[in-house]
Amino acid sequence: MLDLNYYRLMAEYNQWMNQRLYNICATIPDPERKQERGAFFKSIHGTLDHLLYGDRAWMCRFLNQPFSGNIQELLYSDFEDLRQEREKTDRQLIEWTNQLSTEWLAAPFNYQSKVYQKNRVLPAWMLVVHLFNHQTHHRGQLTALLSQLGYDYGVTDLPWMPYLDEVFNH
Repeated sequence: MLDLNYYRLMAEYNQWMNQRLYNICATIPDPERKQERGAFFKSIHGTLDHLLYGDRAWMCRFLNQPFSGNIQELLYSDFEDLRQEREKTDRQLIEWTNQLSTEWLAAPFNYQSKVYQKNRVLPAWMLVVHLFNHQTHHRGQLTALLSQLGYDYGVTDLPWMPYLDEVFNH
């Protein structure tokens, strides 16, 4: 998939959803956010932290920068620190997608998986799609946790992003 608009749209969708979900999570008392709930990353906070971990790990790979995070440990135990870093990373993702080229996306990308301890070479476009798919997957887990607690996170469907009517209905 070499359509640059796809990646830009997904980065903007990611930011929109993260802003909405963090606004809801900010209303949840910290002990409740961090309570073990049987989720893969244990808690609401753990799931939010893992989402940031995944985005940062992939962005560091794509930008050929070092990443020292450990999937077994929280990046940020303080919610406000986590939120600020999420906002910063979302802006970086948008800026990065605005600079992508079809040549880079079409090229093979070599990376080392920290989790599986294996080297992989796959098309860059596929790995960027994975980045966005990973976000959606874990946000689905987060919305399930929020729903179980009675929080209404609203519509999550891409076609309902607020500015889309302006972009596509001129």
